[in-house]
Amino acid sequence: MDGHESAGRSGSGHRSVPHTADLRVEAWAPTAEGCIGELVHGVVHSFADLSGARIVGERGCTVVAASDADLLAGVLEEVVYRMDAHGELPVAVAVGGIEGPGGARTVAVRFRMADTATAALVGAVPKAVSLHDLDLCAGPHGWTCRVTVDV
Repeated sequence: MDGHESAGRSGSGHRSVPHTADLRVEAWAPTAEGCIGELVHGVVHSFADLSGARIVGERGCTVVAASDADLLAGVLEEVVYRMDAHGELPVAVAVGGIEGPGGARTVAVRFRMADTATAALVGAVPKAVSLHDLDLCAGPHGWTCRVTVDV
């Protein structure tokens, strides 16, 4: 997906797309931060219904990366880590300003987390973020991003 493929889309959103044996999610938003948040929602909603899940608190992290694609991977890896290590999934995501001196990219992320045990699983659970064909880019209609997740 490049910036031109978001033509005709307005606002923010995400969708799962067919991909052999893995999960592929694309997202779009007016800002890079919004696009990252939409992608997190798309990945989580692909395998969990959190509508009845018990909220367990807020968590924050800072991700530093050399590129926008690595930044995107870092945020998604944090989601997978928190699911595996702490049994939590984000029901809400707030992504703060992407900045970076000297080419480094930094983003602050706040998650409102739910207990995974109280969520309804509706699909294959992600095991890792693939670095192949990972993308976050600006286009004429806003930002687009995509990821393949190993399930």
